[in-house]
Amino acid sequence: MGLDSLDVFLRTVRGDLGLDIAVPEGADTALGELPGWDSLNLLRLVALLEESGHRVPVHRLLEARSLREVHTLVKEYG
Repeated sequence: MGLDSLDVFLRTVRGDLGLDIAVPEGADTALGELPGWDSLNLLRLVALLEESGHRVPVHRLLEARSLREVHTLVKEYG
């Protein structure tokens, strides 16, 4: 699954995690401020990334403050 585009990434996260994220406006919202965001969604996001072939180190994901920062990591780690 190609997650190179921010819009595709946000739409995929929104659909797979069931979060109400505005595209592309929600990219810069702090993760803790996303409606429905919790630690379980972080684990689901890790699984989503791994299933799509993007192996981002979890410690780097824990440092991310927004979905835009997560997407930057996805592009960095391929």
